[in-house]
Amino acid sequence: MTDVTALTTHGTRVPDELLGKLHATGLQEASYGETLRRNLNDNGYLFLPDALKREDVLTARNEILAELAAVGEICDPSSEGRSTGTSQRGELVDDLGAHWKSISERENLRRVSHAGPIRRIMQSVLGGDVKPYDFLWLRATHVGRASAYHFDHVYMNRGTDHLLTVWTPLGDVALEEGPIALIEGSHQWDDLIDEYRGFDVEKDNNRQGHVTMDPVGLASQRGSRLLTAEFRAGDVLIFPMFMLHGSLDNRSPTGRVRLSCDTRYQLASEPFDPRWIGANPIGHGEGYASISGAKPATSEPLFR
Repeated sequence: MTDVTALTTHGTRVPDELLGKLHATGLQEASYGETLRRNLNDNGYLFLPDALKREDVLTARNEILAELAAVGEICDPSSEGRSTGTSQRGELVDDLGAHWKSISERENLRRVSHAGPIRRIMQSVLGGDVKPYDFLWLRATHVGRASAYHFDHVYMNRGTDHLLTVWTPLGDVALEEGPIALIEGSHQWDDLIDEYRGFDVEKDNNRQGHVTMDPVGLASQRGSRLLTAEFRAGDVLIFPMFMLHGSLDNRSPTGRVRLSCDTRYQLASEPFDPRWIGANPIGHGEGYASISGAKPATSEPLFR
């Protein structure tokens, strides 16, 4: 059992009273689409355990870990996902962005993120034909790392406002391995949301994209909590652009890397942010290398 007293985010212990569990929504409930949309609106998220085929997720996971082992970042056997603490990616790979892009576009991963069960779920949630962004945010979060707490809106707001993030753990993720955390009720904090609505990190690069590096302090001030879970391969978490989120610190005692990916879904009929669509999405101008963390293990990832 996880010792909750050891859970931290950005070096600050998360007190028991500020740590909550994500509420799960079952996929077999009556009025399927209506129930999903109501829960998303009320809670600001949908936590769907076992929504995907576990074996498909693990297949994608093992393929990615084998690629990271090939550049010296993951120990043998690679399926255990333990970090070596070093990287040879810079020496072995000519183009870091192209390398990470090729991993992010593997068929087994795209089967999990862009097809099958998740596509059907998102059609029910959004109520029509959907299209995900072609760009996929693939994360390999090493021990000692966490992401700042932010609204996704500031990174992808040049298309529809009705855009949803799908966060997918690529493998089981224990609490001490730094899973994603949502700040409860923050999707209704209109005063804070108004400060970030319309803010574009590329157009105003004098301002940081994240909201806080002290989510414990913010949650305490607002009478809120950090919501997370012990995730399993096959689970998904869905939330809108104005749900404040980051992660717990990865404090894995065995050095396991937390592997996950983010996909963005919207109705196919609504306008797209052109930076994330097409065969070679431009992203924020530096391609997959900067956005997906395709750098040696010693460099910090941009997001989660």
